[in-house]
Amino acid sequence: MKLHQYGYQGPETFEGGLIPGRVIELRRELCTVLCEQGEVQAVPRGALLHEAKPGQLPCVGDFVLLRFNQSGPSPIHGLLPRRTVFSRADFSGHIAGYAKTVLEQVVASNFDYVFILSSLNQDFNLNRIRRYLSQARQSDAEPVVLLTKADLCADWEGRLAELRAAMPGVAAVALSSRTGLNMEGLLPYLTPGRTLVFLGMSGVGKSSLLNALMGHDVMGTAAIREDDGRGRHTTTHRQLFMLPSGAMVIDTPGMRELGLIGGGEGVSTAFSDVEAVLRRGCRFSDCSHGNEPGCAVQAALESGELSCESWQAYLKLKREAAIMEDKSAFIHEKRERGKEIAQFSRRRKKEGGKP
Repeated sequence: MKLHQYGYQGPETFEGGLIPGRVIELRRELCTVLCEQGEVQAVPRGALLHEAKPGQLPCVGDFVLLRFNQSGPSPIHGLLPRRTVFSRADFSGHIAGYAKTVLEQVVASNFDYVFILSSLNQDFNLNRIRRYLSQARQSDAEPVVLLTKADLCADWEGRLAELRAAMPGVAAVALSSRTGLNMEGLLPYLTPGRTLVFLGMSGVGKSSLLNALMGHDVMGTAAIREDDGRGRHTTTHRQLFMLPSGAMVIDTPGMRELGLIGGGEGVSTAFSDVEAVLRRGCRFSDCSHGNEPGCAVQAALESGELSCESWQAYLKLKREAAIMEDKSAFIHEKRERGKEIAQFSRRRKKEGGKP
């Protein structure tokens, strides 16, 4: 097995006999890793579990260093630097089976494109697409919006034009994996060694698209609900698939909600129409964009240049990003303070004093 076919560029061996591999599947704490010995089962070694900072445990797409063990799971000793990362906030305290309090859940890493899927049925929502786009921008990979199930939409061209007008400069393709409509629009992204990550609500057709790209069924599909056009989760874990073209796809469970981590910049780029208005400047530098005279935002809203829906969605995501950053900072400070207290207590015990 040639690891370079899976996007790896680096030495074949490392100090201490460690070898590189790529995580292609994650089921709770057990990883499936591709390395020079083929597919092996691997788990993070104890030191890595205890020393890893939030977001630094293995995820699908990671290149890791492991010590091959032919008689059982191979221990993962560390991660190689990630080129790109897609992550979301998580305050539940348990990620992929690891009992650690974390602020970040890494969904996928080392990918080149983020495919944001939204179906062209009654669940079509531009603001939801903006929400995904704002987080995808943070990953440093190129986002591409795929409007799926175009065969079920009489005016898919109009919807595509609406999307492009609302998000200028964002690559977008309307397609149907069932009929093959516009599937050729994906060819520029399906080159050997490239990695794509699928993101989107359940029921948008991620599994159907993956099956179409693979040329056979590798994922089950489920019917959507007729009342709201949404579906049930068919992907239950994260996994990397090698396509016949030589490109790879990281499939993720459908996400009903994303927590924005460091999303301020991503929100700004996703709402380029709002940012263009804000850059003009208002009469007053501290304008709240309410009833002040000379407000550029209010003028754009009154003229129809900027939609009220877009403005309200922008404000909502900006507020959420700020809340997430404040909450993350608070929990990080609390954790560090707890570590300091524990270290002080251990030193006192070692010195024979009271804790």
